[in-house]
Amino acid sequence: MSEAFINSIFLAMSGGFQDAYTYFARGGVYSNAQTGNVVLLSNHIMSGEWMIALKYLLPLIAFASGIFIADIVHSRFKYAQKMHWRQGILVLEIVILFFVGLIPHHLDSLATILVSFSCALQVQTFRKVSGYSYASTMCIGNIRNGTSALADYTETHNKASLRRAFYYYGIIFFFGLGAGFGGLFSQGKSIHVIWVSSLLLIISFFIMGLEKLRE
Repeated sequence: MSEAFINSIFLAMSGGFQDAYTYFARGGVYSNAQTGNVVLLSNHIMSGEWMIALKYLLPLIAFASGIFIADIVHSRFKYAQKMHWRQGILVLEIVILFFVGLIPHHLDSLATILVSFSCALQVQTFRKVSGYSYASTMCIGNIRNGTSALADYTETHNKASLRRAFYYYGIIFFFGLGAGFGGLFSQGKSIHVIWVSSLLLIISFFIMGLEKLRE
């Protein structure tokens, strides 16, 4: 198992944990499943519930902002020598999620906005594992790519396609595992459990550091 795939395991678990945390502990809003937020946003707009709709709109804006910032960081720091730009993004994520764990419940919307921003940074920064495009904070693309690879293996018996399918389904499994633990730990509505996600990202940071030392 490659270090890149091991790193993607921790990223996927962190992504799943973040989504479960905001849903179960921060008011029933998804931090990275923006399709769900669009559905709920539209429903509340059609019902004339403008303030409730705002609760789903702001995470969408935060997510888009995270994508934008990740691309700007990549453009300006992709040749940085002291620290890989992706590690810099991880540091920013870790700090944001630590701060989220200090935000009281009466500011749940702010917490969700920040986690959405963090998720977007992550999904835009880490887009490949072992040469395969993937998403560490959502499943739909991974399900599509994994199933497509499995179908290709069924028809061609190409072992590379089977390996690719295992990669994608592995990422989905660990995302689900992270979401499961996130939901379990968030049942008591503790604001601090998001620090588990920070810990997973710290591990990812050091794995990347080891990869850089071996280059």
